[in-house]
Amino acid sequence: MMLSRRVLLATPLAPLLRSQDQAPAMFADAKAYEQFMGRWSRLLAPQLIDFTSLPDQGRFLDAGSGTGSLAFALAERKPLARVLGIDPSREYVAYADSRNPFPERVSFETGDAQQLRFPGDTFDASLSLLVFNFIPDPGKALRELRRTTRPGGRISAAVWDYGAGMGMLLAFWDSLAATDPSAAKAAEKFMPLSRSGELSALWRQGGLEDVHEQPLVITMRFESFADYWDPFLLGQGPAGVYVKQLAPEQRSALRAEVKRRISPSAESLPIALDARAWAVRGTVPARK
Repeated sequence: MMLSRRVLLATPLAPLLRSQDQAPAMFADAKAYEQFMGRWSRLLAPQLIDFTSLPDQGRFLDAGSGTGSLAFALAERKPLARVLGIDPSREYVAYADSRNPFPERVSFETGDAQQLRFPGDTFDASLSLLVFNFIPDPGKALRELRRTTRPGGRISAAVWDYGAGMGMLLAFWDSLAATDPSAAKAAEKFMPLSRSGELSALWRQGGLEDVHEQPLVITMRFESFADYWDPFLLGQGPAGVYVKQLAPEQRSALRAEVKRRISPSAESLPIALDARAWAVRGTVPARK
């Protein structure tokens, strides 16, 4: 994912990260990420593709491809297309390569959306799933996507609505604030580009035409409370980092509070949680 220690140290998570070099580890373990957030990405990817309104064939860029959810969904829904996924994490690229069911049409490589190696007009469309708010300079990344996407091509992205629409994480951070009020400022609701209108404003500032933003909603189903909670113990993302540094008794208190909020009945009962993302699309204008 497009994650940098410099950006994370500028967020309310800074006290967590100054003592150790933890920021790269937030999204360094591909298998752990799959358990924590990868399954959410797989549900959202088809909706972003439909929202983008892509041609049936062409060359598509997946910017910040992570473990491959969007790239694989593109290949499945667009059998005549070729997809290239780029991600700054070599581990993520290797993981996506190892599980690639479309090796003849999908490839992955290490790369940075802020500095693409490709010449202009290389791609027929460019998409980014749930990473634009982790890019150190999202405006620069958007300029690169615009440069390398042909005129008339679509550029789209989706970012979780951390402040009001991502129930899984809202329950966690609200529970954390209840057990430790000093931790409230660390909540992911302060993440950039996660509120209505922010992505579309960036797209318009980037010179794209026909900009449209809308919410995308998925429902994640968990087999039990443990299926929901245990991925938080893997150290992934800001929430995982926070849990990892808690003392055992603090972790137990937090778990109890989260359970009280989202699953007050038996541990073994299934749980269903909705999640909303803001998605934006725009069209690359003709070259002047």
